[in-house]
Amino acid sequence: MRTRRIGELGVGAIGLGGMPMSIEGRPDEQRSIATIHAALDAGVTLIDTADAYHLHADEVGHNESLIARALAGYDGDTSDVLVATKGGHLRPGDGSWTQDGSPEHLKEACDASLKRLGVEAIGLYQFHRPDPEVPYEESIGALRDLLDAGKIRYAGVSNANSEQIRQAGDILGDRLVSVQNQFSPAFRSSEAELELCARIGIAFLPWSPLGGISKAGELGSRFAPFAEVAKDHEVSPQQVCLAWMLAKAPVVIPIPGSSRPETILDSVKAVDLELTPEELGRLDAAG
Repeated sequence: MRTRRIGELGVGAIGLGGMPMSIEGRPDEQRSIATIHAALDAGVTLIDTADAYHLHADEVGHNESLIARALAGYDGDTSDVLVATKGGHLRPGDGSWTQDGSPEHLKEACDASLKRLGVEAIGLYQFHRPDPEVPYEESIGALRDLLDAGKIRYAGVSNANSEQIRQAGDILGDRLVSVQNQFSPAFRSSEAELELCARIGIAFLPWSPLGGISKAGELGSRFAPFAEVAKDHEVSPQQVCLAWMLAKAPVVIPIPGSSRPETILDSVKAVDLELTPEELGRLDAAG
């Protein structure tokens, strides 16, 4: 597995998004743990989670606990695995998503995540989504306080625009190491944020990176070039999609969500797929 950097840490260039293992349509725990173990076997060393990745109101942190159990039960060395979690987004249990970016909530949420993950300090803690009821600088100030208290090693922001990224950088300095935004063939509105991260040298973690690429690999006309390039290389369209993202900037580390061993094993092969400038141009123009 080729590596890229988050702060001072080297991590696999493809991460694993844990969300599908804990929300609607989630598999049984045995398959989820097999997926995490397959990712680790393939060299994945970044696993992304959040306390809001759960279904029911009484199981907050379901995904964090699942990942902690999977790591504890893994036969190999997990000392270099970075578990990145998030706080500030909530699921009341009725299928909706809400926000609470208050400093009080974020600090309480971090303490709960620490217990579920079974660690003394969280490697990367991310503010999940801006709360329109709380000034952004107050939410980021809570991350600064958590850093100062030694409860988290690095901080990140998620679902942030360029102004918010700069604001977080002003408050956190070089302890702001990542931005996690939606980015995919079908959702490219965070291109400016990706470019900003590349300029200032912090990691950009695309969530839902395979948007527009169906699970069956059957693409609509908008995304036909991904299927065409995949056919030329005899690989899956998903691999082409991730290789296209990796080529955008050295700071990009996609975190495809997965709940099956075979899907994450296919995704990690993207690190070895070299696309030509002509192919990259065709993919940029698709959609």
